[in-house]
Amino acid sequence: MKLSIVVPAYNEERRIRPMLDAYLEFFTPRYGRDFEVLVVVNGSTDRTADVVREYAARFPQLRCIVESEKIGKGGAVKLGFESARGEIAGFADADGSTPPESFQALVDEIGPAADAVIASRWFRESEVYPRQTLARQIASRVFNGFVRLMLGLKIRDTQCGAKVFRKEALDCVLPSLGLTRWAFDVDILFQLHRAGFTIREAPTKWHDVGGSQLRIFRASVQMFVAVTRLRLLYSPFCWVVALYDRTLGRIVKLKV
Repeated sequence: MKLSIVVPAYNEERRIRPMLDAYLEFFTPRYGRDFEVLVVVNGSTDRTADVVREYAARFPQLRCIVESEKIGKGGAVKLGFESARGEIAGFADADGSTPPESFQALVDEIGPAADAVIASRWFRESEVYPRQTLARQIASRVFNGFVRLMLGLKIRDTQCGAKVFRKEALDCVLPSLGLTRWAFDVDILFQLHRAGFTIREAPTKWHDVGGSQLRIFRASVQMFVAVTRLRLLYSPFCWVVALYDRTLGRIVKLKV
């Protein structure tokens, strides 16, 4: 199989239909049966799984994986990757913020010079609409600077929700992934970087769709904690992480 697209979905009953319509209608004529879309429904309390199963009855390329626990975006993507059969595997948001033609553009860049290609909203050629607020742009740049400082990742946009990988590279790093929720993107890129794989950024089209489950302040705190934890794990101070997990981590219950 050529391509696997993993879609993490938590209570996306109202937003996932347009995304499935767009992706299935775009990729089916191009790949036929040689691609798959794996929607990983985790911890949902609405009819997301029922909606996906309705589509799966018409599109054999679509698979619905249901996880009853809330395992976060990262946990859902990891679960999907473990089931993926494509030579190239990637993930996209359930809200369709990345149109299918932009996702395909990432796939086209995978090759001998790129083990991973990720969408970036910070290229001049990228089309982002509606334009992000100044506060969100500042928060994004501060977080990106923190990631660069702590992990040495020279990537401008770690958080854009469209990324593709050679499955061979993914299989090398999946066992090392431990951070879920909103820090998963940083974790997988850091593990690929440590393993010597090549990561390339590419311009994209990105549309902010309303109705997100993301809470900016809470997610930002979790992401900063997660990146700090990741840096400590690969340092002489790894014992601090073990101590935190046994004490404060159980109280705070930040699922990072």
